[in-house]
Amino acid sequence: MKNLVHEGEQAIQHQAGEGGPGWGSPMFGPDIPRGFVPFIRDQRMLVIGGADDDGALWSTIVDGPPGFAEPVDERTVVINALPAPGDPLREVFDTERDIGVLALQPQTRRRIRMNGVARRDGDRLIVRTEQVLGNCPKYLQTRTIEKTAPQGPGPAVTGEELSEDQQRWIGGADTFFIASLSPEHGADSSHRGGMPGFVTVVNPRKIVWPDYAGNQFYMTLGNMHLNPAAGLLFLDWENGHTLQLTGRGRIDWNPAAAQRYPGALRMVEFDIAEVVQIDHASSLRWAFHAYSPVNPPVRVPS
Repeated sequence: MKNLVHEGEQAIQHQAGEGGPGWGSPMFGPDIPRGFVPFIRDQRMLVIGGADDDGALWSTIVDGPPGFAEPVDERTVVINALPAPGDPLREVFDTERDIGVLALQPQTRRRIRMNGVARRDGDRLIVRTEQVLGNCPKYLQTRTIEKTAPQGPGPAVTGEELSEDQQRWIGGADTFFIASLSPEHGADSSHRGGMPGFVTVVNPRKIVWPDYAGNQFYMTLGNMHLNPAAGLLFLDWENGHTLQLTGRGRIDWNPAAAQRYPGALRMVEFDIAEVVQIDHASSLRWAFHAYSPVNPPVRVPS
């Protein structure tokens, strides 16, 4: 079992003036609550996060029919899917390592997180949970599955910076996913959302986004405080394309920076080390319905 007393979370909570002793990771145990089991079985996609052999963090998506994720006991989930060929996380679970799993249902704006360790078993992943928790629906946009597309994923296209098309993709995104990891506390997979434009592309190798009010656990920022490596995933919901970024994040506590972004408590800067784009990596095609009612407005920084 990992250490649940998370020094990174405590440090961020202290600087933010929120939370307190015992708040965050120590609140959540390894067992999957019975009420979560039907929700997990009903999932069509999961977002997973982990590190490659060089320590770079990546976030990606796996999907399948209902039941492709199966809780088989109170601490084990079998995921009957692997990341697409060419995905940085496709092969890494050949040896057991930390994983963060996010079960997100845009149809109902529900989500849970299951963090632990995973290993590959043929064409599936066996996840042993060490931390399971539910999250509120804040900043989740409502989408429904329109269809499942038959074509498989295209080749992975890699680079060290964002192309012009990728910059436009990120600049218009209303959602992305983030993987973080502290060696003493394990991996985590989480979500960030807002109105289109809430993520700013500073240049082809740097993006920034506002950190809005949340649950005050600071699991992601707590991991980044101890280990700045992080992985981001942007999903083209209509076409199933994935855009994965790995690099290093930094929290900007300067109030002047946050004041330029409505609703921001602080800013997060992300320096890009590598980019991977895989077209049609996901078989799901989603239809957009509504933005989260709590999304702050977006004002273009001057």
